[in-house]
Amino acid sequence: MNSLTIALSGIVIGAYILYKATKRSPFWNIPGPKSNSFVLGHVCELLQNQVGLTDFEWQENYGDVVRFKGSFGSDYLMISDPKALQRIFQTSGYRWRKTPQRREFSRLVAGKGLAWADGDVHKRQRKIMLPGFSAPEAKHLLPFFSSCAAALCSRWTDMLLASSEQCQVFNVADWISRATLDAIGQAAFDYDFGATNNQDTELSKLYQNLMIKTFGTPSKTALLMLDLSRYIPLSVMEFLDNHNPRFSLIHRVNNLAHVTAKYLVDMKSGLLLEGKNKKDIMSLLVKANKEASQNPKLQLNEEELLAQMRVLLFAGHETSGTSLTFALFELVRNPELQTRLRKEIRNTERKIAERGDVEVTAQDLESMPFLNAVVKETLRFHPVAVHLFRVAVEDDVLPLMKPIVATTGEILQEVVVPKGTRIVGSIPAYNRHEDVFGSDAFTFNPDRWLNPGHVKNSVSLGVYANLATFSAGIRSCIGWRFAVLEMQAFLVELIKNFEFAATPALDGIRREPAFLMTPSIEGELDKGSQMPLKVAFAKRSDDDS
Repeated sequence: MNSLTIALSGIVIGAYILYKATKRSPFWNIPGPKSNSFVLGHVCELLQNQVGLTDFEWQENYGDVVRFKGSFGSDYLMISDPKALQRIFQTSGYRWRKTPQRREFSRLVAGKGLAWADGDVHKRQRKIMLPGFSAPEAKHLLPFFSSCAAALCSRWTDMLLASSEQCQVFNVADWISRATLDAIGQAAFDYDFGATNNQDTELSKLYQNLMIKTFGTPSKTALLMLDLSRYIPLSVMEFLDNHNPRFSLIHRVNNLAHVTAKYLVDMKSGLLLEGKNKKDIMSLLVKANKEASQNPKLQLNEEELLAQMRVLLFAGHETSGTSLTFALFELVRNPELQTRLRKEIRNTERKIAERGDVEVTAQDLESMPFLNAVVKETLRFHPVAVHLFRVAVEDDVLPLMKPIVATTGEILQEVVVPKGTRIVGSIPAYNRHEDVFGSDAFTFNPDRWLNPGHVKNSVSLGVYANLATFSAGIRSCIGWRFAVLEMQAFLVELIKNFEFAATPALDGIRREPAFLMTPSIEGELDKGSQMPLKVAFAKRSDDDS
């Protein structure tokens, strides 16, 4: 590409930006914050602040549909209105697509798998993957989760017994991340990462703190370039990211994950030919893809098949580990909740013993109302995925559950959106919507799920508990059952065996934005994800003193 071409391209892009910046917005009457920077707009406030803080402020001041500025005067809508979100994510099909920037993020992190795909490609990939994520198949994975949770408890037990006080401060964010990586390895691939027992594979070492190392504390320049990338052709964006030194760690992970996935797919294909069918997700995926061979147009090609492993590792490890970490954080901040949960676990253990069993079943976990209330409340209060970026590929009308007052004073019952409109679906703001989750929506309160009528389901959204945490509709998280079951299994093992208490460092805990939310300590981002908790052995019965 010669200098003349580059110069002409710059002039064209500059002229287009100027045109977009001076053209009257179709959302001129939608309320929103005033921007202090024409160049950056509100990009930094949204993506540099602690997770949710900007969203909550805008929602309180301007309502459930907020107009805010991207770079060079471009318009976005931040949406937390239940009906509008339902329309965009659940009932409109592929009329709203992932923005090119977010698709590129997904490709960078997990290849051209399900998180990257859109339209017909997404539909085809999801159809092949669905058999591995049905309710019956998810229940088959419980022994993997329980054994990995037990392995973590065993490690901690040895370390506590070696301590004179039988009490120790652990960075539970790191330990649980290791254990959930082992769990995803075994459940999804029948593969042992050895992370909990410090027998880490090279791949598991690279995955530790991957997101915070790569996407933590983005600079203003990086955020500006991210927003401006919407004007860059996707192929050019891919080339630039593939050669960006900032993403060198991601590239190392991708190369090694590709080699590992190739080995596992070849092995599972061989076992399938021998009639040795296993129940891990990758085996089911290889089997489903093989069965689709009669219609090659429905099959995944090799690149897509290998990419699914990276999707599963990324989505199934980082998110589950962070959710469990924040569950323990809240149980430490509310010790009476921890006591109630431990009592319910003990009562369930007695019932299991009375029927002559030893192992907990998926039915046992579902029968524990307070356990499930804690899981739901954690996923509501601390959603790991933060924003859902979408662009309208055709004109649409968004209905509103709660009318908004336009800057002209007009009451709007719906918002007309033209093709090309870009929105940010705010998971934190919706998950704390007082009209859905009650007047105490900004309080961590598992009992809301036990009191009929406390959570209002006037608008159905999402696949689990009316939460936006797992998205909704055709792009809802395919592994949500997997995630819930994993949280249930880990919480039972951890709370049954240990008592968790606060440390002074918890006063500095931040909900750090790093593409996904991750826990960090103020001023210590260079140390990666942190959640230091004091861990001791739990009482063996409710009567122990």
